[in-house]
Amino acid sequence: MLTKPMKRWTSLLTVALIGTSVLAGCSQDSASQPADETAAGETCAPELTALDFGIISTESQANLKPLWEPFLEAMAAELGRPVNGFYATDYAGVIEAMGAGKLQLAWYGGKSYIEAAERSNAEAFAQTVAEDGSKGYYAHLISNKENPIVQEIDLAQGNGDEYVVENSQDLTFAFNDPNSTSGFLVPTYYVFAQKGVNPNTAFKQLLFAGSHEATAQAVANNQVDVATNNNESMARLQESDPAAFERVQIIWTSPEIPSDPIAYRKDLPDCMKEQLQDFFYTYQDEAVLAPLQWDGFVPADDATWNTIRELEIAKDILEVQNDANLNAEAKQQKLDELNQKLEALK
Repeated sequence: MLTKPMKRWTSLLTVALIGTSVLAGCSQDSASQPADETAAGETCAPELTALDFGIISTESQANLKPLWEPFLEAMAAELGRPVNGFYATDYAGVIEAMGAGKLQLAWYGGKSYIEAAERSNAEAFAQTVAEDGSKGYYAHLISNKENPIVQEIDLAQGNGDEYVVENSQDLTFAFNDPNSTSGFLVPTYYVFAQKGVNPNTAFKQLLFAGSHEATAQAVANNQVDVATNNNESMARLQESDPAAFERVQIIWTSPEIPSDPIAYRKDLPDCMKEQLQDFFYTYQDEAVLAPLQWDGFVPADDATWNTIRELEIAKDILEVQNDANLNAEAKQQKLDELNQKLEALK
């Protein structure tokens, strides 16, 4: 499900590169049976005495826990067993924990999900819907309003990406987390890879702050010149720290990104998958969802985030094309392999 801007660059990129080349059936009437029982009256997956739910580190645990605990408690009441929140210190922590079988389900971003699907047995089944009904969000580059560079940027056009690339050698820059979609992958492709720029060597100083909260605070406190963020985290900052929010200026906005997946392990019993689907697809408690900035969830599957896979491959293609250390034969071989991956997603 590509947005129009992403369909457009994917099509153009493809054309440009041609020449370069243990239990089942758990559905039941919740009004007549407890949520954790099968239609035959048998408990679904009794070996799962509790479920562990992974939550990526978009903010500190201190901030995330009060937002998520009411939702986890509602899920526990519906499923008839405890649901424990797992608040990792980085995105990789949730990916690795699911791969090790320590988590049964998780909230991911697009990039962290495709990593988890590839190596941690994750399977998306639901997609978040924002309070305005949208199923997408946007990456940003941000700076402090008092930073002199803001005066050099046409804020109406949002051309901060051009300024950042042209003046990178004089700037300090912060990504979020290397497994973040809006905090790393999207700006890496649109801001740097498309322009043939390697952010690892372009800046006076480059760092990974670890979360959207951290990048926003780094900018608000003039610790870096420019950082990545997204519209959802900026809205959260406006509520949690209005003073910091007022010091931050958005200087660039990306094309739309597919909203976040909820995924469980592929090897969960079918009855548990069905119970989780029933809960997510029908949950509508506004008082619980509003702090998470969501209206609810809709059914989704793995292919919903193929846009992110295409973006990752496209970024890799551009990096190979601009790699001066590869000879023509090695470069063509890598490009052929990447194009085969891109073609397989169609």
